[in-house]
Amino acid sequence: MMDAVRISSGGATLHGDLESAGAGGALVLFAHGSGSGRHSPRNRHVAASLRDAGLGTLLFDLLTVEEEAEDRYTGHVRFDIDLLARRLVDATQWALDQAAQRVAIGYFGASTGAAAALIAASRVGGVRAVVSRGGRPDLAGDSLPRVRAATLLIVGERDTEVIGLNDEAYARLECEKEMVLVPRSTHLFEEPGALEQVSALAADWFVRHLLRADRPSPRSRPGLRGRA
Repeated sequence: MMDAVRISSGGATLHGDLESAGAGGALVLFAHGSGSGRHSPRNRHVAASLRDAGLGTLLFDLLTVEEEAEDRYTGHVRFDIDLLARRLVDATQWALDQAAQRVAIGYFGASTGAAAALIAASRVGGVRAVVSRGGRPDLAGDSLPRVRAATLLIVGERDTEVIGLNDEAYARLECEKEMVLVPRSTHLFEEPGALEQVSALAADWFVRHLLRADRPSPRSRPGLRGRA
């Protein structure tokens, strides 16, 4: 069941869609990228797969309607990574305050939202896992070595420029980490089957670290890079 929610962050009101799944013990917050929001078809596709795996999801707009309108002309707000991160931190606190039980938190970030997710993870001690889809984790800058959440970077094999930026961020991460290249895929994972691979990788990562965090996994080791 989906609940339309409103989240206060500073002087802004952010709109979101909250859906629980499984026993309600895990929640993944989505940090959308530039020019995107909670209605993004790609992120809603991933969110549905996560719920099928027993993970709750919160998709919400990091920008207000007014900020989105301004950003279409200036492009400035989408690259205000610190603002996006602060709002993700506020949304996390809101979600924890609403929860009737202890909840394991994860972040799914796309594009500039991936940087916001990593910065927020470096500030919120209880975040256990982060997944970046075609993201710009390099924009998290000096926050990268402070991230303790297990981090998965997913990049399209043909997204050459973004692969290089993810390589830079990967080298600076000191947490448990993996980087996976999805074969024959470009930046938006529009190729047949590509988004399904992203969804499966994300679901596996979050289930492992949010629902089975106390169980050791042979794949859970630092520094693994491979292909889906």
